[in-house]
Amino acid sequence: MSALPDTLDTLVAQIRACRVCVDAPLRRPLPHEPRPVLRVSESARILIASQAPGTRVHLSGMPFTDASGHRLRSWLGVDVETFYDVGRIAIAPMGFCFPGQDAKGADLPPRAECVATWHDRLFAALPAFELVLVIGAPAQNYHLRRLGLERFVPLSLTERVLRWREIFEARAHPRILALPHPSWRNTGWLKRNPWFETELLPVLRAEVAAALQRCLSAPPAGAGSAGAPARSTPAARPRP
Repeated sequence: MSALPDTLDTLVAQIRACRVCVDAPLRRPLPHEPRPVLRVSESARILIASQAPGTRVHLSGMPFTDASGHRLRSWLGVDVETFYDVGRIAIAPMGFCFPGQDAKGADLPPRAECVATWHDRLFAALPAFELVLVIGAPAQNYHLRRLGLERFVPLSLTERVLRWREIFEARAHPRILALPHPSWRNTGWLKRNPWFETELLPVLRAEVAAALQRCLSAPPAGAGSAGAPARSTPAARPRP
């Protein structure tokens, strides 16, 4: 007898109570108390698929409450209120908890336990999105495979972002845009690749605006949301 499908509210409650990376880790245990962070709903049309919370997000329990969030909202062309409108924008990182830092103070990669335990179930419970923004290599690897675009997985992150239009046009629904992480650590990359701002960002902002507008004009989509914090076309660029 097959198991019943997860309801979204029940699944999100389980994710927020998760302690797998402490109680049954796949490698070294998480060095602090878990605090899973995600914002999803049954009505959001845009998915921000990111990496993992940093130190400030671990403290706030809300995604992108840091300098990366300021830059990301600028990229999207949205204000804070719109960005945190869980009825329209879902945020689901590849690692739900802050993974800790290495000896040099850089954030560690997302914990593998999250994908192994939760992600397939989560995206089976969520409705289809119109627009998926895949930020950073871990999110790109997972969602490109999930959405049938495995051929782009062997590429480096820079190659994927350079070929953003090819990925964007590969599916009609959902559309996928491959983005670098908005961290200050990528400021040098952004300066070396000015086409990102002049060619990709206008398309990103137009797609986000259109999806948000369709959310406003659509009828309500079923049950509520699971967005509370854990505690509380331009010309195509030649291919490289």
